[in-house]
Amino acid sequence: MPWNPSHGSPVFRLRGWGPPQGGGNMKNRKILTGLALGAVLVMVAAACGGKAKTTSSGGTDKCRADKFGCVIIGAGNPINFGAIASVSGSTAALGTDSDNGVKLAMDYLDGNFDGRNGTLLGHPVKLTVGDETDPTSGQCGKAGGQTSATKLAADPSIVAVIGTNCSSSALGVSDTILRNKGIVLISPSNTSAKLTAPSFHNPFYFRTAQNDAIQAKVVADFVFTKLGIQTAATMNDGGPYTSGLTLGFATFFKKLGGTITADEAFDPTTTDFKPLLTSIAQGKPGLIYFPDFDPPCALISIQAKQISALSGVKLMGSDGCNEAAFFKTAKSAADGVYLSSPVASPGAASALYTQFQTAYKAQYGTPQASFGPNAFDAFNLLKTAIEKVAIKQSDGSLRVPRTALRDALLGIKDYQGITGPLTCISTGDCQSQLAVNIGVYLSPNAPTNPAAPNSVPVFQEKFSLTEALQQG
Repeated sequence: MPWNPSHGSPVFRLRGWGPPQGGGNMKNRKILTGLALGAVLVMVAAACGGKAKTTSSGGTDKCRADKFGCVIIGAGNPINFGAIASVSGSTAALGTDSDNGVKLAMDYLDGNFDGRNGTLLGHPVKLTVGDETDPTSGQCGKAGGQTSATKLAADPSIVAVIGTNCSSSALGVSDTILRNKGIVLISPSNTSAKLTAPSFHNPFYFRTAQNDAIQAKVVADFVFTKLGIQTAATMNDGGPYTSGLTLGFATFFKKLGGTITADEAFDPTTTDFKPLLTSIAQGKPGLIYFPDFDPPCALISIQAKQISALSGVKLMGSDGCNEAAFFKTAKSAADGVYLSSPVASPGAASALYTQFQTAYKAQYGTPQASFGPNAFDAFNLLKTAIEKVAIKQSDGSLRVPRTALRDALLGIKDYQGITGPLTCISTGDCQSQLAVNIGVYLSPNAPTNPAAPNSVPVFQEKFSLTEALQQG
């Protein structure tokens, strides 16, 4: 899941994996008949420069025509953005980092990182945060996602929502609840391939994080080609993120000629992994792959090293493991564990990316950890779409048609984000259509480890989403 601050063939269709569908821009034909010249000039002026339209009629026709109506923002009132993030429990660092990225985007509305929010279309901005942490597991999960999405969906002032952090909080939960109200949900960190697979995707869901098909492909290449390991076991907690990555890894790994000796699932609340690890040891794998979060990642690392039958077996986690909490919990047991994660490769906005990193550390006292840059970009994609469709009324208030906002996101091409150029396609992936760089780090040398912030990957590979899927 996270990305680091350093940072012919058959098509893969298993369990919601599939090729992206090209997003086509809708062409609106405006027939201007019977209009006074002054009205024509107003429309022409409004179409230029990406500014909101100003109208004395209040845009009521557009609001009535929109299935979900409009968000009405009174004169001087804030444009209210929702967020669903894991800001408590063991995955709190994940949610806090995302929220910080959004806050910095709000700060930068005036073109400066000065610790004060800018304005959007003459209105202040506001962030309403819902915690997606599951009270039972202490991690981001379905229960927290459902509670937060339900509250935000009931608030008519919410223009759009940035979140969730975990794929399990979104798939069939937050994405469905918000879709039923016509509220756009754009995630900075969901990576499950299911969320944007044609058979699962809902039209109001978007994300700026990479699709896990890419990470799974790179991990398989690293294990089989770089390490020369031909047998591997996988472990997952049954959620769409972890099960999706293990499925993807297994598919790519087997195509390379590898063998999966075990594919084990566990409850997210599990603390004793020794019985499961002992069973896995019987298959004599060369590597155990466990894409998850803390504490499972740390506990598996600790307990695997306590089982003599697993001596010499390589351990590998994912970007969900690649967080500061993992190193804190695992301590010395983190040493020697491989961790995959996207590697930042800023494009045209690289200067802004550097400013973002500096501002993040200055304002929050720590380097950005994972999804801050993706969250920054997610907010700015929404900003761009709002500027395109918002109807500014003569009294200073705004109306934002909900479906039109979704359509405007689909019309975004090559937006220069700090994570690279972003294009939103019909299945909701808003990412570079160029290759995404995934790196593998050898712990403790990982940028998310406070003790080794300048670490570099031991292996890197680049694929576009289409390339990864076609090779599966």
